[in-house]
Amino acid sequence: MNKSIKIYIAILVFIFALILIAGNDTSKEIDWTPTYSVNDKIPLGLHVFDKEINGLLKNQKIERISALTPYEFLDSKYVPDTIVGTYKIKGTFLNITEFASIDDQSMKELFYFVSHGNSVFLSMKTFPQPLLDSLKIDFRTDFQYSDSTSIWMANKNISSKKFHLVEGMGNYYFSKIDTASTTVLGYQANAKNKKHINFIKVPYSNGYFYLHTQPAAFSNFHLLKDNHYQYAEKVLSYVPKGNVYWYTKGQNSESISDSPLRYILSQPALKWALYLSLIGILIFILFNAKRKQRIVPILTPLPNLTVEFTKTIGNLYFQEGDHDNIIDKKIIYFLEKIRNEYLIDTTNLNDDFIKKLHNKSRKDENDIRDLIFLINEHRKSYHGSLEEDLIRINNAIEKILH
Repeated sequence: MNKSIKIYIAILVFIFALILIAGNDTSKEIDWTPTYSVNDKIPLGLHVFDKEINGLLKNQKIERISALTPYEFLDSKYVPDTIVGTYKIKGTFLNITEFASIDDQSMKELFYFVSHGNSVFLSMKTFPQPLLDSLKIDFRTDFQYSDSTSIWMANKNISSKKFHLVEGMGNYYFSKIDTASTTVLGYQANAKNKKHINFIKVPYSNGYFYLHTQPAAFSNFHLLKDNHYQYAEKVLSYVPKGNVYWYTKGQNSESISDSPLRYILSQPALKWALYLSLIGILIFILFNAKRKQRIVPILTPLPNLTVEFTKTIGNLYFQEGDHDNIIDKKIIYFLEKIRNEYLIDTTNLNDDFIKKLHNKSRKDENDIRDLIFLINEHRKSYHGSLEEDLIRINNAIEKILH
């Protein structure tokens, strides 16, 4: 085992030990973020409410709306008519969230939905201003924190019990209402025993708005703690019997990640396993890169200049008109190639030579005989050769060599 591998293993062991120590010493901190999401199991999520809503709203059909805005959902259910339009659905629109997140267009559609004899139940710490203005309601908050908030129902026949809810609660209340038409359904009081209205029923045209200021009452924490679920039951008992259209999208401006690693990153053990794997791969790459041979550069081979040189010399002789010299060199080249390739003696260019070359090269015997005749004639000639003689001998040699 070489030194690099030992270092690599030591680093991995060290990192793994740090992760184990961090995992044992760090206690998981409770997340009190008020998401009011049906997907969250944290204290102020609505996972439990989502599972128990059929028990809280008995004998009522629940339809969850998670892909559209209130306007898009209700407008798709609206049937226009030449005289008076109507909706294909009847029932109650339900929304539970931390703060008002309904856009103005959706708010206008909710008013129109209520005017057709339906209801809207909103439980949130603040409400859209157009809603407050239209219903002639003033809203206020007391920023002084209280750890002994009490809430109870106004109608003693519904419940005379006071519930002490602290976690996630706030001092949001209705400071002014139209007493001639608005019905008070619930109260809350802080440590100084100041009573404020936190739950009302407001008529609008042919329907009703139910407004509640303590959404934490429906959270995971309070539905599972002591008898707090009873308060949620009493509040929801005012929801008119019939279909309930629960708006679950975009609560507290949340957005659920579409990442395939969402679940892995949500689990501490899996998250650290992923990080450890990535760190290990990175260290392996860094150490392993040094062991790899560097890429051998591609070297362009030097060009063969022999052929170019020969062509240059040949052109020089040809331009000078030295045809005899060129013919002599071609004959020398031809005979040298015959000796090397066919191992034939070229001293005597006679019939015996012609037959041997024919048998070994399988070239036409007449072509060989013509070439040998031209070579012998050239050697016997005492006058200078012409360009035609050079061409004739060159063509005869090409027939044999190719």
